[in-house]
Amino acid sequence: MGRMSEIIPARKTPEETAEILGVSPKTLAVWRCRKTIELPYVKAGRKVWYLERDIADFLERNRREF
Repeated sequence: MGRMSEIIPARKTPEETAEILGVSPKTLAVWRCRKTIELPYVKAGRKVWYLERDIADFLERNRREF
Protein backbone atom coordinates (compact mmCIF):
# COMPACT_ATOMS: atom_id res chain seq x y z
CA MET A 1 0.00 0.00 0.00
CA GLY A 2 1.19 3.56 -0.79
CA ARG A 3 2.04 6.32 1.59
CA MET A 4 -0.83 8.13 3.30
CA SER A 5 -0.03 11.36 1.40
CA GLU A 6 -0.78 9.46 -1.83
CA ILE A 7 -4.13 8.22 -0.47
CA ILE A 8 -5.42 11.33 1.31
CA PRO A 9 -5.96 14.31 -1.01
CA ALA A 10 -4.37 17.66 -0.16
CA ARG A 11 -6.70 19.96 1.73
CA LYS A 12 -7.00 23.65 2.52
CA THR A 13 -8.55 25.52 5.42
CA PRO A 14 -11.42 27.91 4.75
CA GLU A 15 -8.97 30.80 5.19
CA GLU A 16 -6.57 29.37 2.58
CA THR A 17 -9.44 28.58 0.23
CA ALA A 18 -10.90 32.08 0.60
CA GLU A 19 -7.54 33.59 -0.29
CA ILE A 20 -7.27 31.41 -3.40
CA LEU A 21 -10.78 32.38 -4.51
CA GLY A 22 -10.47 36.06 -3.60
CA VAL A 23 -13.37 36.02 -1.14
CA SER A 24 -13.59 36.21 2.64
CA PRO A 25 -13.82 33.15 4.91
CA LYS A 26 -17.22 34.49 5.95
CA THR A 27 -18.38 34.33 2.32
CA LEU A 28 -17.39 30.66 2.21
CA ALA A 29 -19.39 30.07 5.40
CA VAL A 30 -22.43 31.72 3.81
CA TRP A 31 -22.03 29.58 0.68
CA ARG A 32 -21.91 26.44 2.86
CA CYS A 33 -24.90 27.47 4.95
CA ARG A 34 -27.12 28.58 2.06
CA LYS A 35 -25.84 25.93 -0.37
CA THR A 36 -25.86 28.58 -3.10
CA ILE A 37 -22.43 27.81 -4.55
CA GLU A 38 -21.36 24.36 -5.73
CA LEU A 39 -18.08 23.95 -3.87
CA PRO A 40 -17.76 20.65 -1.99
CA TYR A 41 -16.18 20.62 1.45
CA VAL A 42 -15.30 18.11 4.15
CA LYS A 43 -16.65 18.58 7.66
CA ALA A 44 -15.47 16.67 10.72
CA GLY A 45 -17.03 18.01 13.89
CA ARG A 46 -16.43 21.76 13.79
CA LYS A 47 -13.51 21.53 11.34
CA VAL A 48 -14.03 22.34 7.67
CA TRP A 49 -11.61 21.65 4.83
CA TYR A 50 -11.68 22.05 1.08
CA LEU A 51 -9.88 19.57 -1.14
CA GLU A 52 -7.46 21.11 -3.61
CA ARG A 53 -8.97 19.12 -6.47
CA ASP A 54 -12.46 20.49 -5.63
CA ILE A 55 -11.11 24.06 -5.59
CA ALA A 56 -9.46 23.49 -8.98
CA ASP A 57 -12.70 21.98 -10.37
CA PHE A 58 -14.69 24.94 -9.04
CA LEU A 59 -12.34 27.41 -10.71
CA GLU A 60 -12.47 25.52 -14.00
CA ARG A 61 -16.29 25.32 -13.96
CA ASN A 62 -16.52 29.05 -13.33
CA ARG A 63 -13.90 30.11 -15.86
CA ARG A 64 -15.21 32.42 -18.55
CA GLU A 65 -13.58 33.08 -21.89
CA PHE A 66 -14.34 36.12 -24.00
